[in-house]
Amino acid sequence: MKKVLITGATGFIGRQCLPLLVKRGYEVHTVSSMFLEKSQKEIYWHKANLLDLTQVSELLNIVKPTHLLHFAWYMEPKKCWNSLDNFKWVQSSLCLLQSFILNGGYRVVMAGTCAEYDWKYGYCSEQITPLSPNTIYGICKHSLQLMLSAFSKETGLSSSFGRIFFVYGPYEHPERLVSSVINSLLLNKVARCSHGNQIRDYLYVEDVADAFITLLESDVQGPVNIASGYPISIKKIVSKIGEKLNRKDLIDFGAIPSANDEAPLLVADVRRLSYEVKWNQKYDLDRGLERTIEWWKTRSLFLAKREI
Repeated sequence: MKKVLITGATGFIGRQCLPLLVKRGYEVHTVSSMFLEKSQKEIYWHKANLLDLTQVSELLNIVKPTHLLHFAWYMEPKKCWNSLDNFKWVQSSLCLLQSFILNGGYRVVMAGTCAEYDWKYGYCSEQITPLSPNTIYGICKHSLQLMLSAFSKETGLSSSFGRIFFVYGPYEHPERLVSSVINSLLLNKVARCSHGNQIRDYLYVEDVADAFITLLESDVQGPVNIASGYPISIKKIVSKIGEKLNRKDLIDFGAIPSANDEAPLLVADVRRLSYEVKWNQKYDLDRGLERTIEWWKTRSLFLAKREI
């Protein structure tokens, strides 16, 4: 039986992977340090602190997964970019990797980031674009990718590293772009934005999860961009949200400054994802935004009822 251990299973992307993994025939094992959900058929919850290396070894010895899908990391918005906690997660990830292969693991996919690339190039290709991260987060993720590649070459482990670009959808942190604009407009508040001319590459979270699982099931090795490959301006995304909520009047472009060193263009080359992994996007921007807006509306109603 295919048995997968997924870290970060309560997170933004990880939670979307659970039903997809079950649907593809995996016995799914998840890990959380905060709380345990009730185990159910085909999904088993384990409580462990992944920053405790002894607990990591004990967990892998109990589960003995054939596959590992690793999302867990320190991801507090804005703070994560240069937090020293990134170094702790490199250490934890290496312990996880070593314990995985010692317990008979076969295939591992870890989550990387577009922050590994040198952003002055704009168009990010796994095989061409220089890798020159300028944040601790990007440096640690790229260092982990290099170590995963070397470890796999030496041991014969099958591995890949999914470099995530820009993600939106249900359960996104409320301070991030799409969720913050939606919530502001739902509350009839002004959505204060920068000029919005930055070009980015956004992908709906369910597509991101599906891409990672397809990558996990493939034999593709090394880094793979997880993105749409379609450039779009921040202004267009925010304007679409305004149109769908009939509140374009509440959007204030230019209200906040953009960073002086902010990249004007960040778009992924997705040819490896499309032709080698053989994965294709299912949600276009319109459909993804509609589902995201409906989720936030439902959540707002739920919270309002709890306060009554």
